[in-house]
Amino acid sequence: MEEYNDGIDVLVADASHEKYVDTILTTITEAAKVRGSGIASRTHEYVATKMKERKAIIALKGEEFAGFCYIESWENKHYVANSGLIVVPKFRGHHLATRIKKAAFTLSRLRWPNAKIFGLTSSGPVMRINTMLGYVPVPFSELTQDDEYWKGCGTPDHPCCVNYDVLCRTGRKYCVCTGMLYDPAQHPGDPLPMQLPDDVVKMAKEAASKNLR
Repeated sequence: MEEYNDGIDVLVADASHEKYVDTILTTITEAAKVRGSGIASRTHEYVATKMKERKAIIALKGEEFAGFCYIESWENKHYVANSGLIVVPKFRGHHLATRIKKAAFTLSRLRWPNAKIFGLTSSGPVMRINTMLGYVPVPFSELTQDDEYWKGCGTPDHPCCVNYDVLCRTGRKYCVCTGMLYDPAQHPGDPLPMQLPDDVVKMAKEAASKNLR
């Protein structure tokens, strides 16, 4: 991992971090309210499973929660999304969102080296981070078409986002959010943006080998 002098550690989460799940979910919900947008609702069990599967990044200052992001795969692992990015307000100003995204992006590329990595965002800072990592804006047609992913935006009976009606009216072609995509086929030989611990790299490469069988 990269070295910083702020005392905040950015880690690949594991089962020992489940004690932070409820705090993470509350922080994500409160941030969505401040932004005036919706967000895909996740259960305690869902996020805890991501940690146990080593598909999440957590930032801690000592024992205090500072930030989080998790990874999802879609369409038989052809698409991967880094979702739920959150930084606790008091820890902003430390480039923590960038550090978390770089860690999630690196882990995604190690575990799913051939997958297209994508995201939906209306956040200017997140767009800038994504651009730095090599994402480009794309129409929604180039993102996963898995209905389960799009349920994160809402359903007719339960719209999660205040802009869900826009997504419906356009036939899921566009919305307020921007679709962004990193296609590894367009970036042969790109270096990974962050060095992860050796044990994490080994775990990720073993998982990648199983994914490719």
